Amino acid sequence: QVQLVESGGGLGQPGGSLRLTCAASTSMFRINAMGWYRQAPAPGKQRELVATITSGSTSYADSVKGRFTISRDIAKSTVYLQMNSLKPEDTAVYYCYADRSGDRYWGQGTQVTVSS
Repeated sequence: QVQLVESGGGLGQPGGSLRLTCAASTSMFRINAMGWYRQAPAPGKQRELVATITSGSTSYADSVKGRFTISRDIAKSTVYLQMNSLKPEDTAVYYCYADRSGDRYWGQGTQVTVSS
């Protein structure tokens, strides 16, 4: 089992920044990949993969490329999502995930609201 604890959501201004944190309960050396999905409040909206990080690479959704940066601190077993140039359409519940040995684990979600 991998437990994930998220923090850092809240209210952000358009054009502003927020940083999300996801702390894992196990060493990152035992995790294949970590990342973030988001679920927007619009009816019928699919959960969107925002960013992923592995030992050798990062990847991003086109909608956040150039604005969001995913990084990790191996010593702290923590992944970060730095969100800059926020837009109202970034408003969503953001979920951290971790893949280990073929299983996927989820955090509880953290609300991000972008509004003036």
